[in-house]
Order: sequence, then C-alpha cells, then structure tokens
Amino acid sequence: MTDVNGDGRSETTNERADRNWNEILQELRVAQTGTQILGGFLLALAFQPRFQELDAFQLTLYLVLVGLAGVAAVLGLAPVTLHRTFFGKGRKPEIVRLGGRMLSTDLVVLALLAAGVTGLVFDVALGRAAGFVTLAIGAVVVIGVWGVLPRLVFRRGSGPDPRGPGDDV
Repeated sequence: MTDVNGDGRSETTNERADRNWNEILQELRVAQTGTQILGGFLLALAFQPRFQELDAFQLTLYLVLVGLAGVAAVLGLAPVTLHRTFFGKGRKPEIVRLGGRMLSTDLVVLALLAAGVTGLVFDVALGRAAGFVTLAIGAVVVIGVWGVLPRLVFRRGSGPDPRGPGDDV
C-alpha cells in the first residue's frame, strides 16, 4: 500500500473507494433526512385550510417545490440503486465517482428546495415582497455557506482538495 494521492493515507484503490463510498452514504443519510422533512412539510400543506387561499403564484411555487422534493428523493436514492445494480462487478471506483456527482446534484436541488420553501412560507405569511426577499437571502446564504466559505477556507490552508465527494478515487 502506498500513499498514491499524497494525503497521508496508505490504502489501495479499492480501500479508498470503499472509504469514499461509506462517506457518501453518511452524507446521503443527512441529505435524505432534509428531503423527508421538507417534502413532508410540503405534502402536509395541501391538507391545511389556508391552502385553498393560495394565489396562482403561490400555487405554482408550491407545485415546483413538490416537484423538487420528488427529484431530491430520487437523486438521494439513486446512488444506492447504482450500487445495487453494479454490486460485485468490480466497478466500485466508478460507482463512487457517479454516486458523488449524484449527491452533489441532490445538494443543489435541496438548496433550491430549502430556499424555495422558506420563500413560500414568508410569501404566504407576510406577503410577496417578504417572500422574494427571503428567497434571495436563502439563495445568498446557501451560495455563501456551501460554495464560497469552503473555497475561502481551503484557499488559505493546505487542506484537502475541495472537489466533490468521490472525485479522488
């Protein structure tokens, strides 16, 4: 075993793929919980008395968000299906790479979903202007915390490469 990636680990390609796959699974568990909470909230909204009072914009946004919740659920389960399909066929590094990309895509969908749900709630509770402001703030926070902040931190230090999960297999 050698340190093939210069990160101080002595592991084979298969060991690295196994470790990275386990890390992706842990991240998927967190993302799936968020998807379930937001999706469940959206589904429960349709059964509330005030749901009938939604205007055309709010109803459209609601339906888009339900669609995003469905896409997030599918993306969150896709790496597991991918693994199950190719399990035992010697394709683990490829599974990890594609699974990592699916997870990254799922996180983008979840970011849109989280910002959109917050915007919808503010729109219904306080009005259209508050909804748009909250949606914009949510987008800025997501971009800042998930995108800009990690790059700033990694630019300053000599930490690991901030590429997506599974990209180093």
